[in-house]
Amino acid sequence: MNFSTLRNIQGLHAPLKLQMEYRAARQIQRLPFLPSSNLALDTLRGNDESIGFEDILCDPAQSEMMGEPHLMVEYNLGLL
Repeated sequence: MNFSTLRNIQGLHAPLKLQMEYRAARQIQRLPFLPSSNLALDTLRGNDESIGFEDILCDPAQSEMMGEPHLMVEYNLGLL
């Protein structure tokens, strides 16, 4: 949706609120060893009702990873 059109129709608060919601949804993540579905971000974008290639055959970047959960968390926190 175009933010300038939204601003003209609903006022200044609407695009600001939507941008804050996008920013908050992008920051939500699971632990490093668990893949994140980003459901909140898909819902805000309107992609939650569509079925795509990655829903059926899975994106290779989101494949299951085997690893030591404690080591992966410590690596992401910069402790290692």
